[in-house]
Amino acid sequence: MRVDHKVRLRIALQSSVFVILVVVLVGLLAVAAREFRAQWDVTSSGRNTLSTASIDLLRKIAGPVHVTAYATPQDARYGNLRKLIRDFIARYQRSKPDIRLDFIDPRDQPKAARAAGVQANGELVIEYSGRHERLSNLSEVAFTNALVRLARTTQRVVMSLDGHGERSLINGANHDLGNFGKQLAAKGIEVSSLNLAIAPDVPDNVALLVIASPQTQILSSEVEKIERYLDRGGNLLWLIDQEPLYGLEPIAEQLGLVLTPGIVIDPDSIEHGGRPVMAIAASGNYSSHPIVRAFRLNTLFPFARALTTNPIGDWRVSRLIEVAPRGWIETDSLDRRIIFDQGRDIPGPATIALAFERSRNERTQRVVAVGSGNFLSNTYLGNGGNLDLGINMVNWLMGDDILIAVQPRRVPDSSLTLSKTALLGIVGAYLIALPLLLLIFGALIWWRRRRA
Repeated sequence: MRVDHKVRLRIALQSSVFVILVVVLVGLLAVAAREFRAQWDVTSSGRNTLSTASIDLLRKIAGPVHVTAYATPQDARYGNLRKLIRDFIARYQRSKPDIRLDFIDPRDQPKAARAAGVQANGELVIEYSGRHERLSNLSEVAFTNALVRLARTTQRVVMSLDGHGERSLINGANHDLGNFGKQLAAKGIEVSSLNLAIAPDVPDNVALLVIASPQTQILSSEVEKIERYLDRGGNLLWLIDQEPLYGLEPIAEQLGLVLTPGIVIDPDSIEHGGRPVMAIAASGNYSSHPIVRAFRLNTLFPFARALTTNPIGDWRVSRLIEVAPRGWIETDSLDRRIIFDQGRDIPGPATIALAFERSRNERTQRVVAVGSGNFLSNTYLGNGGNLDLGINMVNWLMGDDILIAVQPRRVPDSSLTLSKTALLGIVGAYLIALPLLLLIFGALIWWRRRRA
């Protein structure tokens, strides 16, 4: 075919239009990529995605959050430290756009770093509603907990009754609640003990009193102080084990709380590899109460006892957790063979946690009673959602309803450790075998074309 001037002009015009259309398409794609972003987290545990609890918290926090990162552009250990911080904060900014991030180089502005109390490269200062928190641990758990502390409008004080062998929020023995107390402290709650044999009364600044399974008799004068605290509208978390009440009967009467003797036996626990005295609660065992309304984690209640109620006065009582639908309440000694005795044992299900609420002295008073002190003990706190449920209870009792959520998860796959054999295999496959294979195929294709 003869190519004349008109054909050349038409081909040139078509090529120009094609190039223009490609450039316009690339520009449109660039604009769309800037306005509309999509991301996929392919890690096994979703470590690059915020947990539901963190996202819910960000939606509930009103007003801007200002984060100042005191970081050098490069760090000997972490490399491009500012990029790591920027990418981390971006996960929060996607759910709360009014989080602002600024960088200050502590080498160029040492006075500003000293004034902020910064002690390490990469430390963050988080400001919200006139308060601030310093953070050196770049993790979702640490950052979200810092936001929780800043979201609390006032300092919260939690005291646990002491002096009668109770489970302590401070001590570290297996039966104590020390690890739970540390988790409360991480969320901005002040934790301490209270001995009413010495203290004249429960202090007025106490947001929550915890009574956890006393082992010796409580003096009547101490019980009277607890009654006065409840009469003033104080909040109470009462963990009740199988032991006697040791003088706390008036408190149970004031609440209309009835304690059923015996231990809850749950056959479902055996199917999960546990003991029948370990009652398991799953999503179907929780009520619609705010503490557990959105709760979906399994929880474990060792040696639980059933609680019932005969409402007195203006208390509004709600069932929180009901377990052992196929089990029963064992009234015999556990040293014998554990079987259901018709006419003696009480068939399940069994309610093991109750919430009480009423209006008192122009404010809402709240009480939670749980028929197992073990579930928050150092031994069992790490089982399933025990910690999350305990935190939810405390937040509700103190009136911090917006903070009720499943707690942010810890990321298990933050690092990848390979053996020397695996490293050698990767080096051999990708740096030696693969290039050599490509070279051989290239030589073979060249040889065949040369012959043809």
